[in-house]
Amino acid sequence: MDKCRIPLGPFHPLLEEAEFFDIKVEGEKVVDIDMEIGWMHRGHEKISESKTFTQSIFLVERICGICSTSHPFACVNAIEDIDNIEIPERAKYIRILIGELERIHSHLLWIGLAGHFIGYDTVWMWVWKYREPILQLSEKITGNRNHYAMFRVGGVSRDFDNALIPVVNPVLDEVQKKMEMLVGVVNDDPVLKSRLKGVGVLTKEDAIDYCAVGPTARASGYDIDVRRDDPTAYELVDVNVIVTPNGDVFDKFVVRVLEVIESCKIIRQCLKAFPKVQGPIINNVKEISPGEGIGRYEAPRGEVFHYIRSDGSNRPVRHKVRAPSYSNIPTYKASCIGLPLADVLITLAAVDPCYCCTERSVRVLDNNGKRLNKNLLALSRGKTERIRKEIL
Repeated sequence: MDKCRIPLGPFHPLLEEAEFFDIKVEGEKVVDIDMEIGWMHRGHEKISESKTFTQSIFLVERICGICSTSHPFACVNAIEDIDNIEIPERAKYIRILIGELERIHSHLLWIGLAGHFIGYDTVWMWVWKYREPILQLSEKITGNRNHYAMFRVGGVSRDFDNALIPVVNPVLDEVQKKMEMLVGVVNDDPVLKSRLKGVGVLTKEDAIDYCAVGPTARASGYDIDVRRDDPTAYELVDVNVIVTPNGDVFDKFVVRVLEVIESCKIIRQCLKAFPKVQGPIINNVKEISPGEGIGRYEAPRGEVFHYIRSDGSNRPVRHKVRAPSYSNIPTYKASCIGLPLADVLITLAAVDPCYCCTERSVRVLDNNGKRLNKNLLALSRGKTERIRKEIL
């Protein structure tokens, strides 16, 4: 049978953001798949070079709405790495608290969408119901449901009110109780097992070869987690890394459910420490020396990496970002080929891709591979003008 080409995207109901997948099938079997990026590029790295260090933290917070703490966490780690800046202990606990609340709401969002994608809308409605109190907690603690504006070089922007401890604990108890119930549902439900077990398998070897990170890697038996392996603040708490061996969509589901429970336990450690750990929440840093720094953080999707170079002024002269989806999305070459077409969509979704995080432009080439040095805005305006003339 001849191969058939199925274009998926750049706009498709399954894709939360614009991206293009070029899928080749023989009948229902996928024999090749490729991806075309560039639909969501917003130039954050270049914009950062025109901002102060503090403004850059606000900027990277908007790389991803779901990971709006992960990028600032890695960014301040990179800036602080330049001068080996120490931050107060209470500020470390606050950073952990905000990071783990974000991990819970991000995983709950994905779990709900996963249920929706396979037609299990009860899971979708349940899980998003349990996610809402977490967002409300974030608003009570930071003032915002998203884009918390909590991170500063040398610490955090606002303190945690210890009076909120009795408010936070019941919400965590309820979320953990519901997640433990969901673990039982997943383990006992024959429909979920038949739909997800053995589907989209990413072996441990392939996870390593493709540099997979986060739950995508841990579901394949690859035991990595920046919170444990390169802790910045997380040395204050105990972190149990969730690892499963099978690498299929089912295990990716299980890893995220168990990580929600683990995040609840980590937050409780912070709440227990807050009454004992008093003092400042920021180390006032007056300037950043010339030099280079790197920052890593375990975002809900995996390791996010920021590189910053300083010339001694009040702004970065180079800012490079590598988001976890940039590493995870290419694993489709190992997990999707050979699958029925119906399984490819849920396998692509199983890495929890964020396409706007992935978009990074180092250079722009024309169709002949020649580098274009022209301003992208000028190119866009020129194309618009040509189209207008053709239409008129």
